Amino acid sequence: MTTSPLFQVAVRPLTGGMTTICADEVETRGWAASIAMAATVFTVVTAEMLPVGLLTPMATTLHITEGTAGLSLTVTGVVSALAAPVLPLVLGTLDRRTVLGGLMVLLAFAAFVAALAPVYWVFIAARVLMGISIGGVWLLTIGLARRVVPEHAAGPATSLIFSGIGIASVLGIPAGAYVGELAGWRWAFAGVGLLSLALAGALSYHLPSLAPEKAVRWIDVREVLHIKDVRVGLVLVALIVTGHFAAYTYVRPLLEPHTGPALIGSLLLAYGVAGVIGNFLAGALHPPRALAVITSGIALATLAMPVLGTTVAGSLALLVIWGLAYGGTSVSTQAWGHAAAPDAPESSSAVLVGVYNGSIALGAFTGGQIADHLGTTTVTWLPAVLATAALVVLLANRRERG
Repeated sequence: MTTSPLFQVAVRPLTGGMTTICADEVETRGWAASIAMAATVFTVVTAEMLPVGLLTPMATTLHITEGTAGLSLTVTGVVSALAAPVLPLVLGTLDRRTVLGGLMVLLAFAAFVAALAPVYWVFIAARVLMGISIGGVWLLTIGLARRVVPEHAAGPATSLIFSGIGIASVLGIPAGAYVGELAGWRWAFAGVGLLSLALAGALSYHLPSLAPEKAVRWIDVREVLHIKDVRVGLVLVALIVTGHFAAYTYVRPLLEPHTGPALIGSLLLAYGVAGVIGNFLAGALHPPRALAVITSGIALATLAMPVLGTTVAGSLALLVIWGLAYGGTSVSTQAWGHAAAPDAPESSSAVLVGVYNGSIALGAFTGGQIADHLGTTTVTWLPAVLATAALVVLLANRRERG
């Protein structure tokens, strides 16, 4: 296993020319770096998902339908999906600390452009730039935890970094919805820009120099696709994430007729808290078992939404179940991918992030088409069907393994 860069430099001179490794100091620095990366993941997920809580006011201001506004997630997801497998080839041997800082500066610029966008096409251009940054940040952060903390802490540090996804649901998306109600949706994007700039500095300060473990080539990306468990993992990601975002992108217009706009932020907050809990619960489980729980929970919650989600209490209960289930998706699928291809972390992460973000795009687009042509209340059927299909794939793969 590659030695952590922090361990390579954590040597303190003592009198008499002797040296000793300051393990406590090294671990503290490693956790500080992990927290900075968790905050970075929080910010990029908030930036990507911000339209979820702002869909209605965005559509009104930019004079478009809610389905068209939802395409801003599709654009970002498509660009992220394309950027993730290409960036490792373009970046070569560049220091990953420098790259992460640069990607966060790009995200800040894109967020400020989105905040000032006078028309829809300018807003979409900003979302394209966001997609490049988001794809790169997802790709790099998910494999770096084990390089900045001691080996025994790699699992908890990875869960911490992935908790940024759930915390974005807890704080980022609801906060965006609250800011949108109080000051307008543009200020929510401006806030993401300011936070991105702050994190560019934090990453530069807390991360050690992080050269890639090896240069990634096209053949490396192609070879991981020959591994059966990698392919199964990608199918699971595509089914779960596509279904989830087909409905979750339009959760605001789905809930508003039954709850009113004033409660949207609170309901999304409850979903996000459940998502954080689900992230850590899933991180403690074997990936196949975690994914079985995740797919079952998503299917049950979304299938029941049109029937039981017609009251505030019903919506709240189903959102909590949905959040608990989906909150563990990222950490579980990443653990699955690492177990399937432990010797090719950046290559397997590249294809995972590509499919993940492509599935976000496909889900948002499909959900938009359903919402515009069949009505918002019908969008929850797709995640129920696709999550059930994912469970079937999971069980079939388990039977093949014996």
